[in-house]
Amino acid sequence: MNMTISILAEIPEDLYEAVSHYLDAHADWDQDRVFAAAVSLFLAQNGECDRRAAQAYLDGLLQQPA
Repeated sequence: MNMTISILAEIPEDLYEAVSHYLDAHADWDQDRVFAAAVSLFLAQNGECDRRAAQAYLDGLLQQPA
């Protein structure tokens, strides 16, 4: 069972607006899913050898709409 942990992060306003526009156009995505996919992809691309990061990325991309 995967546990979910909440984080608080400050991001540039331009990035926030871009994410908001994306979410408005893609109803099957939410903010949590976008940020989990972004962080896990960053880790996978930057040498994080833990397969859990890659798995989290794929899980986020393949998640079925609620």
